[in-house]
Formats: sequence, C-alpha cells, structure tokens
Amino acid sequence: MNIFLAGTSLRPGYGGPAYSVARLAIALADAGANVGLWTADQSVSSTPLVSVRNNVRFMIGKASDALVEFGATDVLHDNGMWLPHNHQLAVLAAQRHVPRIVSTRGMLEPWAFRHKRLKKWLAWQLYQRRDLQRTQLLHTTAPEETRNLKGFRLRVPVCMIPNGVDLPHIEPRKAAARQGNRHRTALFLGRIYPVKGLPMLIEAWAQIRPPNWCLQIAGPDEAGHRAEVERCVSVAGLDGTVSFVGPVEGEAKSNAYFNADLFILPSYSESFGMAVAEALAHGLPVLTTKGAPWPGLAVRGCGWSVDPTVGGIALGLRQAVAQDRETLQAMGAKGRAWVTEDFGWNSIANRFLAAYEKLRSCTRSGG
Repeated sequence: MNIFLAGTSLRPGYGGPAYSVARLAIALADAGANVGLWTADQSVSSTPLVSVRNNVRFMIGKASDALVEFGATDVLHDNGMWLPHNHQLAVLAAQRHVPRIVSTRGMLEPWAFRHKRLKKWLAWQLYQRRDLQRTQLLHTTAPEETRNLKGFRLRVPVCMIPNGVDLPHIEPRKAAARQGNRHRTALFLGRIYPVKGLPMLIEAWAQIRPPNWCLQIAGPDEAGHRAEVERCVSVAGLDGTVSFVGPVEGEAKSNAYFNADLFILPSYSESFGMAVAEALAHGLPVLTTKGAPWPGLAVRGCGWSVDPTVGGIALGLRQAVAQDRETLQAMGAKGRAWVTEDFGWNSIANRFLAAYEKLRSCTRSGG
C-alpha cells in the first residue's frame, strides 16, 4: 500500500504531533507499507526523529511536486488543520481522486477552537468546513475528541486510534535514579504555551508548597509564553523551587523522565497528550487534568485526573505529594504495564493499515 503521510513539522520543538507522525511513518514502513513522508516546513529532510534506515521516503518541495514524485498513491493522510498547506492537500487529493484521511490532532477541541476564534471562524466559513466534508475519513485519538468532532455534524466517518508510544529500556541504574536525592522532582515536559495551563500549576504549587519537592519545567518556549510563566513563578516567590531547563531531546529527554518522581500535565485541552504516554512508559505516575483524555489513570492506579482549575490541580498535588517514594514507583510500574499492553506501535500501525484498506476499498467500489 502506498501512503503519502503529511504533517506540518517534524522539528522536535513542534511537540507531540512531530513525534507521533514520525513514529507512525516508521511503524507503517516496518509493517510493509510504502510510505512517503512530507512536511510543510521541509523539516523532513533534517529531522532527528526519522533516519534513512527506517525505509521511509523523504518527500521535499511543494506538496504538488512531492505527490508527483511519490507516484501512485492509495491514501493521503494529512495531520492537522487550518494552515494553507492543509487546504492545498485537500484540493490536490480531490483533483487526483486520492482518498484522504485527516487527523484533526485536537484542533477542533473546544479550547483550541476558541483560541484565536475570529481567525478560525473565518477560515471555517471560507474553506475548512468544506475541506473536512470532502475528506473520506477523519481520525481522532481519544473518545472525548471523537464526541466533540461528531458535534460538528460533518457527516464523515470517524475512526479512533490512539497514538503509540515507544518503551524505553529501564536499566537498574536508571531505575535507581529516583532514589538518589532527598528532594523529589515533579516534571512538566512539553511546549510552554497557554493551552498547557502552566500558570494554573504555578498558582496551585504556591498554595501547596510541598516540602522537599521541586518543580522542573522542560520544553521549548512558544509565542513568548515562558516569560509569562516566569513572572508567575517570581510573583509567587517560587524562584528557588521552580526551574526552567529549556528543550530536551533524545537521551536528555529520557533522563528527565527517569530522574523525576511525578509527571504533571496541567493542560486545558489535549487530543491525546503524548507526554503522558511517554511518562508512563518511563515508569512515572501522572497527574493531569480532565482536559487530557486519560481517565484511566485512576482506574489503572497510576495517577490522577483532576479538574482543569487551580483548585483541581491543588487537590491532585496534595494527594500526589503525600505518597511515599515507593508508592509512586509502584504506581509508575502499573502505568508502564498499561502502555505496554495498549499502546505498542506495531498494533497501532496495523489498525491504521486496516482503516486505509477499508477506505481504499470503499473508494474503488464507489461506497
């Protein structure tokens, strides 16, 4: 099967979609598909997330030229919305009669749709709604995203397939890293951007001020939001407790997870929350909000899901920091077992291939 997989960017600083699209390309190629990977910013040619050894074809240049170079295409899978290249891909797929699937990547979630609302409303009226109605399949990563998407009444089939996650090898020395310090670390790792809710976390942390705990914020600044979060830290008098470490990738990123005792994602809205899956894969318990689609944290005994408010996060923090180190580690082990069972990339790739094949068969039969 020939799959043209398109994304906005594969730069690590772009966040979860960069990792999930790159890893999906690799998994599909490993499963035997012919995968052409293209990004609007041309970062496919330089990304550290995919190498030439992964049997993925790197497509560069304009989308129209890349499609011609790729050749016969069974499915065009676009990741994201709103941007000019998404509209261009919709037009190209229609012109070439290529079935198209769009992963909305949380971009129609209530918080995301309200953010820059006027600009998005205009785009929705001008082209975005029509582009989605012309696609043959929409993809979501979680039940709540599916429900919200169906509320737009686009009359297009929706399939739900979660992102996968790689399982790092936990060496004994890494497993022991969390035992080494008297102080314990709560970690946020992701884009420093308003949707992530970091000012709420800082306010909640200031209310609790847990002794012998520090908060580490890792990730790239986006839209200058880090300066706002730093001001929140200073106003709350937390400069000695909260640290910013900037972007972390590769081994440094993995070590950030291994050296932490708790992962926190205080987002207002997440379509999946790739960082949650990564933290669980590293054996970390997770505190996140109901804005992220991880209600199973409590059921599986590996974390907390709270209201996306200062009060909700403070409540979760009180419960989390009250646990001893051994309890947190046991919770992390349960989380790792969960993602091992349900989020392996081989299984995710096979589910996508089944969806692609059904889409291709329906298109050929005129269904």
